[in-house]
Amino acid sequence: QVQLVESGGGLVQAGGSLRLSCAASGRIFSSYTMGWFRQAPGKERELVANIRWSGSTTYYADSVKGRFTISRDNAKIMVYLQMNNLKPEDTAVYYCAAKAGQSSTYGYWGQGTQVTVSS
Repeated sequence: QVQLVESGGGLVQAGGSLRLSCAASGRIFSSYTMGWFRQAPGKERELVANIRWSGSTTYYADSVKGRFTISRDNAKIMVYLQMNNLKPEDTAVYYCAAKAGQSSTYGYWGQGTQVTVSS
């Protein structure tokens, strides 16, 4: 079982920055993939970025490339999402999620943290 707890959301003006944190506990294996998703009102949930628990492979949605950076701290069992040059369209609830190595779906989710970007 894996538990995920997000923090770091808030209200920021356009052009500002926030760093989201995800504290993971339980049985996290090196083969896991950690992802950040977001869901805005009236929109489907989308994958923003992900990173393997081992190695350096990352993925970013086109909408956040060059502005967001995903990283992890294996010692602290934390995953981060650094968000720079935020735009009003980044406003959403952001979720941390984990996917087992051979799974096609993310089976573990945090409770979400609200990010609001004002224009």
